[in-house]
Amino acid sequence: MRFLRNALLALAVCAFAARPTMAQEILRDTESEALLQDMAAPIVKAAGFQPGAIDIVLLNDPSINAFVAGGQAIYIHSGLIETADNANEVQGVIAHEMGHITGGHVIRSSEGMADASRISILSLLLGAVAVAAGSAEAGMGAIMAGQRAALGKFLAFTRVQESSADAAGAKFLSDAGISGRGSLAFFDKLMGEEIRHGISQDDDEQFVRTHPMTGDRMSRLRDVYSKDPAWNTPVDPQLQSRFVLMKAKLEGYLATPEATLRDYPLSRDDEAALYARAYAYHKDARMDQAIAETDALLSREPDNPYFLELKGQVLLESGRPDEALESLRRANELTRNSPLIAAIFGHALIATEDPAHYDEARQVLRAAVARDRDNPFAWYQLGVVYAAQGDEPRARLASAEQQILSREYARALMSARAAESALPKDTPDWLRAQDIRMQAEAELERSRDRR
Repeated sequence: MRFLRNALLALAVCAFAARPTMAQEILRDTESEALLQDMAAPIVKAAGFQPGAIDIVLLNDPSINAFVAGGQAIYIHSGLIETADNANEVQGVIAHEMGHITGGHVIRSSEGMADASRISILSLLLGAVAVAAGSAEAGMGAIMAGQRAALGKFLAFTRVQESSADAAGAKFLSDAGISGRGSLAFFDKLMGEEIRHGISQDDDEQFVRTHPMTGDRMSRLRDVYSKDPAWNTPVDPQLQSRFVLMKAKLEGYLATPEATLRDYPLSRDDEAALYARAYAYHKDARMDQAIAETDALLSREPDNPYFLELKGQVLLESGRPDEALESLRRANELTRNSPLIAAIFGHALIATEDPAHYDEARQVLRAAVARDRDNPFAWYQLGVVYAAQGDEPRARLASAEQQILSREYARALMSARAAESALPKDTPDWLRAQDIRMQAEAELERSRDRR
């Protein structure tokens, strides 16, 4: 009985807005994260939250999707960014997901599952009674009918939540003075994808869907958006310019060099094309060409921190860390020690193998992890510089931080124990080593219990 019930609930959970697994790769990039936050800021404010209160997380997934999964975070697939033509379309998606957050839909999804579970259990009991009475066929029929009813109950629940998020998202866009044209345009793209993949648009199919029919959603929202004062408000030109660069950068990073060079041919000399090709050449280990494209970008915007970051990264990964320092130091200054850029800069300082740079590397990396503790790369580099300077206890502590974030619990436990035994007792670093040790022990215990 427990297996059948869990199977139903697992199916229902999978159906709820097609939530992906958390094994997906998170794409960390200072420029992209800053843009997504700026795009979301007026919507977040309209929803009653403080600026920066909602995390916007970019995932490496080619499918066209976005979701919330508990907490105050919106997850956006790279495929959604690739499909969107402008910043306004992504803002429409963000507004919809904010509707899920303000509605508490992830938390309330347990209500829908509980209702479905009760129907399922009742059908199982009735089926068991029928089987015991000698009617196996009737018993199995009752069980199967109950499972279908339970799943239908849950899907109806999720469709209500999706409609609620649509309405809330429309209000947030209106209050933020953002046009709903982008939202409708993106729904039109979704409908095109559904048709292309053979998903029926027949009204009879709506009862087996997690979301209302896309056409119905568009009809309702078009009526709301077209009457809104913001309907004819154009896309913010600054956000749009940054969005075009973000799309180019993302394709250059994720797509094959051949695909990128096809989409951004040499006949184009706009910044987006230069940016995409720089990443494509870098990915293809054509470093001289990558640097040439980056230099062309910097000739137009010499103080663009992200162009400087790219040039420094290309030089660093070409085995020329000394030459990378100037660009990375300037990028770090312009972004006021952005943690991700600071981590690359610290890495370059260490890679010079010049002890004269180690104090600066330690300072830069400590600042990086102070602002973003969830950065395994920065912790690893900090451990390297501590070890190079002979501070073994803090090197082991930094390794423990990196390993616990990377879910290497056995290694984190060893590193934390070594740090705890060597650090002065009751100091902040000693207490942190103790915390990591206990967390690693708990995770390892949970892993043993699951076997």
